Amino acid sequence: MTSPLSILDLAPIPSGGTAGDALRNTLDLARRAEEFGYHRYWVAEHHLAPGVASAAPAVLIGLLAAATSTIRVGSGAVQVGHQTALSVVEQFGLVDALYPGRVDLGLGRSGQRKAEFAELAKRTPPPPKPARVVDGLLIPEAFSFAALAKSPLFSLYGALLQQPGAESPDFADQVDEIAALLAGTYRSPEGVAAHATPGEGADLTLWILGSSGGQSAQVAGERGLPFAANYHVSPSGVLEAAEAYREAFKPSEVLAEPYLVVSADVVVAEDDETARELASPYGLWVRSIRTGAGAIPFPSPAEAAAHEWTEEDRALVADRLATQFAGSPRTVAERLRVLRDVTGADELLVTTITHDHADRVRSYELLAAEWEGGTVTD
Repeated sequence: MTSPLSILDLAPIPSGGTAGDALRNTLDLARRAEEFGYHRYWVAEHHLAPGVASAAPAVLIGLLAAATSTIRVGSGAVQVGHQTALSVVEQFGLVDALYPGRVDLGLGRSGQRKAEFAELAKRTPPPPKPARVVDGLLIPEAFSFAALAKSPLFSLYGALLQQPGAESPDFADQVDEIAALLAGTYRSPEGVAAHATPGEGADLTLWILGSSGGQSAQVAGERGLPFAANYHVSPSGVLEAAEAYREAFKPSEVLAEPYLVVSADVVVAEDDETARELASPYGLWVRSIRTGAGAIPFPSPAEAAAHEWTEEDRALVADRLATQFAGSPRTVAERLRVLRDVTGADELLVTTITHDHADRVRSYELLAAEWEGGTVTD
């Protein structure tokens, strides 16, 4: 029996396209993903990114639920540092009220990390661990976010997402508040009860997403919640994240044992050469993020080929390029099997971006057929 495959989508805007194009493509892809047999369909939260349309996950998830029938839909992840617990519960409770039992509420601490990033900008980061290969899985040298933290856009990002003077609460406290509001057990420090309508009693699943063995993994484990580790964003920290989650895990009403999802960036085509061509703009796109400019509209292969790369550019994206799985269905399925086996993942979360929507749909179709075809099994 194969492990489930799921999808993480950013609603990418291709060069020459619009946000409307991207969102229509996302709705179409969700319908097709349901046909292909994917287990869940998550959307990310990004802001001030010219090439990403998934700025409001709850709104998009409602549209996805309406456009599909059975596939689970959810967030990967809501940046709770920029919202109150009540606003998150009400938004997702509203979607659940119309589509009960299909919604995943994935939470991330990106909002809380802005203070940590500010500290990074003030000091010299320690030397990174060297790259290594663990049972066939590349664990690259860690990327330092210190330079990104100095970006003017990064500072503006925080200012525009929060009211003046507002501070992000502790992530663990906010997770507990969300869980209490969903369960109907919330009490203020003064003992006053609050009941979210919609939201209280919602039939949704709470998830934690993380990129390292830090607070996110600890919170997920200690509260007995499912956890998603980001190999596609921070591949250097995936093993520490998985290990920290399992070590911290305590059985809960939600889970008796840990449940780990691991993400991967994937492009599949009929053969390796075609897949590599379709994936060729990825480096330029990652460069735009890591220089602090925000994700650009996803380039075409021809536009990417015209870029003149410097050694600094190459170093900036090296870890992400080395851990992108691009190839034929068999090639990619074999690499996903290694990722699954080394991390012990119960499920894999695949994210694919190509310039042309048809190529992205075809990538998911080919992968699903190969995965379910029995050539890659447990």
